[in-house]
Amino acid sequence: MDEFWVFGYGSLMWNPGFATHRRMPARLAGYHRSLCVYSHVHRGTAHKPGLVLGLDRGGFCEGVALAARVKDEEEILAYLRGRELVTRVYRELVLPVRLSSGENVPAITYVVDHAHEQYAGKLDLDHAAELVRGGHGQSGANRDYLLNTVDHLREMKINDAALETIAGLLKNEQPRPVRKDGL
Repeated sequence: MDEFWVFGYGSLMWNPGFATHRRMPARLAGYHRSLCVYSHVHRGTAHKPGLVLGLDRGGFCEGVALAARVKDEEEILAYLRGRELVTRVYRELVLPVRLSSGENVPAITYVVDHAHEQYAGKLDLDHAAELVRGGHGQSGANRDYLLNTVDHLREMKINDAALETIAGLLKNEQPRPVRKDGL
């Protein structure tokens, strides 16, 4: 085979950052998409964390399988590890995903590490929206990350009720009045 696969369930779906020659809807069994990782780098800081997605145990996750050329594997893996493993909150695993064609392929996945200090677990949706609203890191605003992900999930006809609720909370927020002291 002259290709290898990467499973995207969040920003990798809409911003993989590497050349792909095929992309297909795919399903990963045994894990689900969850807004369960405090972001200290890309969408927040250690002092004001954002909140990003992780693959957490149980259920299944619909996303996208990205195929890249084996000749580019070393370069792509270096890129992905620099992006996804920056604080080691994820574990890199190769897991089987089912492509929309029915074929099962091994895919590189990034699964959240429950023992890591950045693992947030299941949060109240209002609290999650508050973290997303205030998060900003090296890759930009946490709000943009979440809304871009929700938009892409909608395009793929993937329903994620929790993310839809948080997106609704973010979109319906009223502008905050500016205080006279500028704060």
